[in-house]
Amino acid sequence: MNAPQPVNPVLSIPAELQSCFDKQRAAYLANPEPSYEQRRADLDKLAQMLKDNREELIAAINKDYGNRSTFETLFAEFFVVLEEIKDNAKHLKKWMKPQKRKIDMMVYPTSKNLVVPQPLGVIGVIVPWNFPLNLAFCPIAAAFAAGNRAMIKMSENSNHLAQLLISITPKYFSSEKLQFFADSGGIGPAFSSLPFDHMFFTGSGLTGRAVMASCARNLTPVTLELGGKSPAIVGPDYPVETAVDRIMWVKAFNAGQICTNVDYVFLPEGKEEAFAKEAQRVLAERYPDINGQDYTSIIDERSYRRLQATLDDAVAKGARAVNLFPNQTPDASKRKFPITAVFNVTDDMEIMQREIFGPLLPVKTYRTREEVAAYVNKRDRPLALYPFTNDRDLQNYYITHIMSGGVSINTALLHVAQHDMPFGGVGGSGMGHYHGHEGFLTFSKLRPIYQQGPLSATSFMLPPYSRNTLLQPMKLINLMIKLKG
Repeated sequence: MNAPQPVNPVLSIPAELQSCFDKQRAAYLANPEPSYEQRRADLDKLAQMLKDNREELIAAINKDYGNRSTFETLFAEFFVVLEEIKDNAKHLKKWMKPQKRKIDMMVYPTSKNLVVPQPLGVIGVIVPWNFPLNLAFCPIAAAFAAGNRAMIKMSENSNHLAQLLISITPKYFSSEKLQFFADSGGIGPAFSSLPFDHMFFTGSGLTGRAVMASCARNLTPVTLELGGKSPAIVGPDYPVETAVDRIMWVKAFNAGQICTNVDYVFLPEGKEEAFAKEAQRVLAERYPDINGQDYTSIIDERSYRRLQATLDDAVAKGARAVNLFPNQTPDASKRKFPITAVFNVTDDMEIMQREIFGPLLPVKTYRTREEVAAYVNKRDRPLALYPFTNDRDLQNYYITHIMSGGVSINTALLHVAQHDMPFGGVGGSGMGHYHGHEGFLTFSKLRPIYQQGPLSATSFMLPPYSRNTLLQPMKLINLMIKLKG
């Protein structure tokens, strides 16, 4: 009888990956706890790397997209990342301090309890294509603040950027500290099979499951930042015009290719036409030419075809599609896909079964808040929740009754940019957190250290436990339990 084959056979690791990992692991063991000064210097160099190569980085991202709005790259990739690095540097000394903890009654008062944040070692980061600088450099900043080393695998759709990062990084960091890898050879499975001390992944749920399975072989802890179908819910009290203004801003940003984008909208019954009409007006003002530089392209032809097939499937099954750029003709060769509202959607449509990740916007109507909560709760927990209402009770109802990774009230997306708040999913939208202090903690081992004082309480609890002494162990333990009661 043939022996059963392993479900996940061990992969052969390319020499360049293994060599880098071995060098970083050796460097970590030689200097396992970099000083505050060294960490600050690493963060400063990380910021300088972005500033020195700003125009080249913008151009590389633009090439990877075909057309990426320069403003959107500056805002989401440079401004946000530089703020994150600055925030880490500002609070680093405080975060690094050992924490004193309470001493339990079992120990002598001169004993000490400390929790010391220490570096984990070598961190692996797998980066998606939609915000490649942001989703590489924010985890790197957190890993460096915590005193680690990092290996970064870029997306196959970010090849121009990856090649640029590979060429410029040695000017700022040795490969023992930081190294980027392109994914032109499909190295993802091998990368996630390395025995990292922590794996940080941002991407789809399907790929996230595969990454987690690879990490399980080495018991590598993982942070998964996934996506899902994040709903916006427009309350009956909330002005449709204001809701449209804010929802269209985020839906058009990066052509909707954001994991925390509004995936679908709940409207009170009867407000559908007002929503569509206002959306057309707003978008006509903001994007007079969809083929211009301000409106970002879909990342590749495969994604463009997927969006078109998703829309065609919905229409074939009875949905009503409303082009929110009605007087413009998108240039398919530039992969400019118009923002399209889709009404009368049903659960058998592809558009309601998976994350859209593009400029399609399903619109559902409702009568009661309970039916909204019931609908969302039947599905994977979303990465974000966007209630639009000034009614505090209604806000609290949705926050209490719908679990999500994060919440922005009366807007969308902006909770992600708050550096003093954790960012992360829950359930199907991910696990773990980063940004700010939570990022530092994610890449640290909070190591509990107990130091015994001159006397030990265990000396009063040695066998024989029933011995006839002043502090008889059995009487002592019963007294302690009674005091705890």
